[in-house]
Formats: sequence, C-alpha cells, structure tokens
Amino acid sequence: MEAHRGRTARLLVAGTTSDAGKTLVATGLCRAFARRGLKVAPFKAQNMSNNSMVCADGAEIGRAQWVQALAAGVEPEAAMNPVLLKPGGDRRSHVVVLGRPAGELGSAEFPEGRAHLADAAYAAYRDLSSRFDLVVCEGAGSPAEINLRAGDYVNMGLARHDDIPTVLVGDIDRGGVFAAFYGTVALLEPADQALIAGFVVNKFRGDDTLLAPGLRRLEELTGRRVYGTVPWSPDVWLDSEDTLGLAGRSPAEEGALRVVVIRLPRISNVTDLDALGLEPGVEVVFTADPYDLADADLVVLPGTRATVADLAWLRSRGLDRAVVRHAEAGRAVLGICGGFQMLGRHVHDPEGVEASGPVSVPGLGLLPVETTFSPDKTLRRSRGTAFGVEAFGYEIHHGRITRDVGVEEFLGGARVGRVLGTMWHGSLESDALRTAVLNFAAEARGRSFAASGVDFARSREARLDLLGDLVERHLDVDALLALAQHGPGHVPTIGPHA
Repeated sequence: MEAHRGRTARLLVAGTTSDAGKTLVATGLCRAFARRGLKVAPFKAQNMSNNSMVCADGAEIGRAQWVQALAAGVEPEAAMNPVLLKPGGDRRSHVVVLGRPAGELGSAEFPEGRAHLADAAYAAYRDLSSRFDLVVCEGAGSPAEINLRAGDYVNMGLARHDDIPTVLVGDIDRGGVFAAFYGTVALLEPADQALIAGFVVNKFRGDDTLLAPGLRRLEELTGRRVYGTVPWSPDVWLDSEDTLGLAGRSPAEEGALRVVVIRLPRISNVTDLDALGLEPGVEVVFTADPYDLADADLVVLPGTRATVADLAWLRSRGLDRAVVRHAEAGRAVLGICGGFQMLGRHVHDPEGVEASGPVSVPGLGLLPVETTFSPDKTLRRSRGTAFGVEAFGYEIHHGRITRDVGVEEFLGGARVGRVLGTMWHGSLESDALRTAVLNFAAEARGRSFAASGVDFARSREARLDLLGDLVERHLDVDALLALAQHGPGHVPTIGPHA
C-alpha cells in the first residue's frame, strides 16, 4: 500500500458488532485530533437511527455525528451524515439524504437498492475531504456482514472507495473479543483486509497484565497491531445513538423525584431525557409496565417514529389507562413530539405518511388538540418561553397540530392542568426550563424541586473532554494519526483467503 502523503488524512473506525464502541472511540479521536490543531470532520456514510438532530441550516443528521462535530470543535452539517435511515417499522425505513426527506426504503431493497444513496455518501465524503485536514469516519454494524458486502458503502465499501485505513473496535465486556477480531478480519476478502491496520479494545475491566498475553497473540496471528485498550468508565457516556441497553439515567436515592418514561417500541430522540439523568435529585426509569407508573411523580411519553403504531402498542399493554389515571390523579404528564400527539383527541394520517394507508385513530384525550400528518416535514430550531423562563429546542416532525381556541400554548404544543405537550425536542437541555418542569411535577405531590446548578451544555463539554483524555491516555493517538496520514503499509491476508 502506498503512502498517502499530500492527501487529506482519513481514518475509518469500524466495529466487530453494533454497540462495540465505534461512536465512543470516533468521538474521542475527534477531540484528541482537534487538540493537535487539526481541522477535523466526523463522517458516517449511513446511519440507521431514530435519534437525530437539526443543524443550523435546518438539515437533519444523526445525533452521534452532531456530537462528534462538537467534539471536533466544528459546526455540524449534513455532509457529516449524508444518509440517515429512520426505521418506521420492522420492514421499512424513512430515508433522509443530505439532511432532507427522500422517501422510504424497504428491507427487500436494502442489499441492492441503495446505489443512489452510495453516490450521495461518496460525494459528501469528497466534499468534506476537500475542506478538512482529517476525516474521522465511523462504520456501521460490522464489516463482516458478508451478506450485505456487495452493496456496502459504510464499512469496507467506503474504505475501498478512497483507500481509507481502518481500525476495528471490539467490546471485551461482552466476551469473545479475540475471536471477534480475528474472525472479522478473516471473513473479509484480501483487498478489504489490506486496509485493516489494527484493533482497539473497548470497555476493559481488570488487570492489564492479564490481558497482555492475548493481545500479543492476536498481533502474532493477524500481523496487525493493537492501538490500545480503553477501560470501562462509569463517567463516560454520550448522547444516545440507539436504544441498545436503554435503562435509567440516574440511580435511585431517598427522596428523589421519580420520572417514568414509557419505553415505546419505536422511541426516537431518547436524548431528550439525557439532561434529567444529570440531576442529582431525579431518578429516571424507562418502562413498558403500567404498574411502574403508580408511584411516578412525572410520566413522560417520548418521541416516536411511528405514532399510530406505538399508540396501538400503548393500548395493548394497558399503558393508556395507566397514563390517564396518573393525569386524573392530578399528577404531571409530559408528552414530547409523538408522545404529545398521543395525548390529543385524534391522530389523522390521511395520506399514509406513517402507516401503510390512510388511518385516523383516537388519542388519549388528555389535551384538546388534533394531529394531522402530511408529507411535508418540519425541520427547524425553536426558541420561546414557558413557566416564565427562556427555552430552546428543535423540531423534526410530519404532524401538524391544531389546538382548540383558548388552550394555553406550551413550546409549540399545549398545556391543560398538569398535562404538558410539546413539539420541541431537546427543550430539557435548557437548565431553567428543566428545573421549572421538575418543580411543576413536584408541586403536584406537595413538594418542591430547587435548581441543582447543573449546567447541561457545560456538562456535555466536560464529558467530551473526559473522553478525549481517556483516548489520549489509553490509545496511541500519534500512531493513529500517522496511520490516517500515511496508510497501513503492508499487512498480511489471514484466514481462508490466505
């Protein structure tokens, strides 16, 4: 492999599995490389996630690349995640290309029907490469998904497109990481293997000396180096990329305000709840069990990519009755985007935007609003006031809301008694508003909630710095930068292709 001098440096962070730690390592490297004075761009050719964010120009991208841009100290933009697939069910995904809606993609079309998406992704990559010193690419799933290799443009398809040196991340906490590393490389064809330079171990707990013999043997067997081992740290967590392992955000403590979030099957923008997890006096619980609502101070219906389908699921489990009982008892309820739409009188989808055909279903009837879906999508950032304090957020929705005359407006939504509904995602990141909402919930139980002093924006920046520090201490960042600049050199072919 020839050295890549004089070209934009680039690196692909791939993984042995989903949730292996690709996002964490890529984000940490964005911060570490930016500290060296480089202008760094994150890039993920295709994201499959219902957690997204709106950029300054109204473009929609995956939340992970938005956070990686913050880590790199650059403005997030559509080219950093040119293709975003938002699952609306088990067999179809809504497609976002360069930040804008672009139809749907069925599971049957997935392997071979994405040529136009690959073209958009490669064009975005070339654009970033022309404007930045270094592009840190993040793969998706595993490059060893050989059933999808022919149409791949996210993992080794992307790497082959521009000879991008690649490192594999493996989660040792799951077990079997050595087999996963070796097997991933061995399954790849020789031209793909030639770009795999080495490995990063993630989530290690224990004594490094016990791990060292295995790392040495892995290097001997593969002819590739291990660039470091990232330890498991309870202090490192990022804005959620997906719902794998979704759990409570805070441990319970005596006297804590209890927030219960309905874990919808197609939950979206779960990052709306991240700020609550930083509050020392709040316990956040995700549940699909109606009995968990019995002692909640605040019930949250979060966003969803399929309002009609998740409303039916809510009813099938008796959660609809539990939410109504909670509200009728005078306790606080907060609905966000799709969750807010469920709280209204009806949800209408006359053109089958979410469903397979026209549909109209009753909501929970807790707010005097009607929702009608249309093909046009609202993508924007919003600012306003509620509870007498300034608030901000962003909107990503097809639904159009109609409020009854005289109903109090609440952040693009409605408020009646202790029931709040908003179309704004991210509003709880506003520290003053978050305190006001929690106090609103506490007052319904004869309590109060005082401001804790948590600064969410500063806390996120501190987490990114902590992640950068972790990567600097435990990975050979200089060697990874040299790899990004010059390529992997010669590495052997292993496995059945040797």
